[in-house]
Amino acid sequence: MKTDLKKAPRLQFLDTGLVNYSLGIQAEMLAMQDLNSAYKGAVIPHLVTQELISLLSISAKTPSFWVRDKNTSSAEVDLLYSYHGLIFPIEIKSGSTGSLKSLHLFIDAVDHPYAIRMYAGTFNVEKAITPNKKPYLLMNLPYYAGTSLPQYIEWFIQQEL
Repeated sequence: MKTDLKKAPRLQFLDTGLVNYSLGIQAEMLAMQDLNSAYKGAVIPHLVTQELISLLSISAKTPSFWVRDKNTSSAEVDLLYSYHGLIFPIEIKSGSTGSLKSLHLFIDAVDHPYAIRMYAGTFNVEKAITPNKKPYLLMNLPYYAGTSLPQYIEWFIQQEL
């Protein structure tokens, strides 16, 4: 895979609080019981990406994402995380469920069976299969565990399919 900054660049503010302020939703955010409903679910991926940036601040790495543009359909994986030579796709869902179509396309294209979903649910690992019949392991990780991602991945790659 190679970086292509011309395709669907994504804006990531340095601070989630600045995003809330610029959108004029800071008071609304403070009163919310569930951040999944904030700004149509767009705040959660920003928060998770911000956590991963904080992990990478001691290196020259920057967060990446994957986009596939085809005439028939496009796909986007929210984040890619490199660990011990493997590139892990990370889908950030604004609720506890959601479609994983883009993640499936990515898994079909790589030579390992690991994928991650960060969401509002509980931690678990499930055996899954893409529509093209490729088996893989999906680690479902709660949002709050984002800053422990390297430790979870270390454990995750020891699991058998």
